Amino acid sequence: MTDDTHTMKVTATEAALELIEQLKTRHSADLLFHQSGGCCDGSAPMCYPVGDYLVGDNDVLIGSVGGLPFYMNADQYERWRHTDLIIDAIPGIGGMFSLENGTGKRFLTRSEVCVI
Repeated sequence: MTDDTHTMKVTATEAALELIEQLKTRHSADLLFHQSGGCCDGSAPMCYPVGDYLVGDNDVLIGSVGGLPFYMNADQYERWRHTDLIIDAIPGIGGMFSLENGTGKRFLTRSEVCVI
């Protein structure tokens, strides 16, 4: 018998938490994350000021990282729901629409598949 009750969770590394704190200070606004499903910036966690990204009826609140809500599109959530996400910050260029762009670091999603 399998247990199909695992709910995706999201956590962050120390490097990601430090970058989040820098962005909170720099932008002094409420911020949120949305896991991009592709398109312009690939599949990256994107950080936006609340109001710049309009959370829709088709977005799922996964949890929070660094005190910021973390959303994902419902279709993507269905494909990834047995995967826990770990948000990291590594050297590089951030997504063109994400707030870490220009800091010399970018957010990266690492994953851990959960066997149920």
